[in-house]
Amino acid sequence: MSRTDLIADAFTIVRNGLMVKKDEVVIPYSRSLLRIMEILKGAGYIENVMEMETPSYKTIKVYLKYNKKKSVINGIKKVSRPGRRHYVGKDTMPRVLRGYGLAIVSTSSGIMTDSEARSQGVGGEVIGYVW
Repeated sequence: MSRTDLIADAFTIVRNGLMVKKDEVVIPYSRSLLRIMEILKGAGYIENVMEMETPSYKTIKVYLKYNKKKSVINGIKKVSRPGRRHYVGKDTMPRVLRGYGLAIVSTSSGIMTDSEARSQGVGGEVIGYVW
């Protein structure tokens, strides 16, 4: 099966895993997905990220985080789509829930959060929002 939007598929896998209270989910491997999950780990939205290797392909195991049986991630949304990209400049960088959420941005300096992009003075493609 051909996948056209791996990031949207990974966000859906994480969202579905949170709804059924799974401890961990497995998403397909890509360097950009690994970086996005590391950003979520650094921000405290997920517990841990591990790169898994089987004889034929690689996957990423994401350990989900809960606080008193309630998910730490209240929402995860893909913004840019293959048919409609969403680019922002350094001055128009979005703030998710007035700074309580997190926007993931793909810039010329790599994939980073909205606050990192704002401090470095770069713009780019908004990948998604997490709150």
